[in-house]
Amino acid sequence: MKPYSIALLALSMTLLASACAAGGGMRDADRLALYQSHAGEPLRNIRYNNPIGWETVDDDHLLLTMTPREVYLMKLSGPCLDYNRGAATIAISSQAGRVSTGFDRVTTADPRLSCRIEEIRAVDMAAFRKARDSASSS
Repeated sequence: MKPYSIALLALSMTLLASACAAGGGMRDADRLALYQSHAGEPLRNIRYNNPIGWETVDDDHLLLTMTPREVYLMKLSGPCLDYNRGAATIAISSQAGRVSTGFDRVTTADPRLSCRIEEIRAVDMAAFRKARDSASSS
């Protein structure tokens, strides 16, 4: 990733962090279960080009938003999210515009903490929002 791309990603993630991190009043485990219930089969790799946001779901899962309709739940190895819950920026490695499971990594503000991406699943956000709204109104 070129330096200006990293800077742009950092800036956009900083601007979106407060909006993305809210997640309502749900506990981490409940949000994760809801995301997982609306996620497709695991993917080997995804297109990666200028994401618009990200959200920490729990210590091992990250929600990456590429476009409003293209959202992925990533399962990570290691402690990087556990220690950097409040991190405003992340970096995701990629090769030739693709992020691959088992190979690419997520790094937070502390470059010593890097986690391998173990699983990527597309999330049906329309179905997720409907289920979330239904659960919160009951």
